[in-house]
Amino acid sequence: MTRVREEVTIAAPAEKVWQVVHEDLRSASKWNPQLKRATPVGDHTGKGARVRYDLQLPGWSGSLEVEHTTWRPGKKAAGRFTDGPLKGTWSYTYSERASATRLVYEMDYQMGGLLRFAGGLLAAQYAAGIAEALRRLKKYVESKK
Repeated sequence: MTRVREEVTIAAPAEKVWQVVHEDLRSASKWNPQLKRATPVGDHTGKGARVRYDLQLPGWSGSLEVEHTTWRPGKKAAGRFTDGPLKGTWSYTYSERASATRLVYEMDYQMGGLLRFAGGLLAAQYAAGIAEALRRLKKYVESKK
């Protein structure tokens, strides 16, 4: 398993950061440079909901689908990869202090299919993309004040 852990502190309440990350899927590509679009699978949010992410990475483009196994607004969203080349789990954990939110993203995964042969190179690019997405998320949320 490969582990990714990134964190960022955003000058905004956890509720606002949560809304941008988990509820405003139409705007997700504005702050995530690897994302072409995010689409709900079904008609509900929360525990058990699924989201399809269409990604564009150097050397690979394709889709991932995730299922939310934990949904505690403003606190934690977590889940598992259900479709696509990754197997494993992911989570976003929120903690708020003095009008700022610390957001921690963690993922434990392994690549499947043909991507397992590109392993190290693609894993490094994916991790760098997550770090960049969190930096852009910070800028995006803070500019919405």
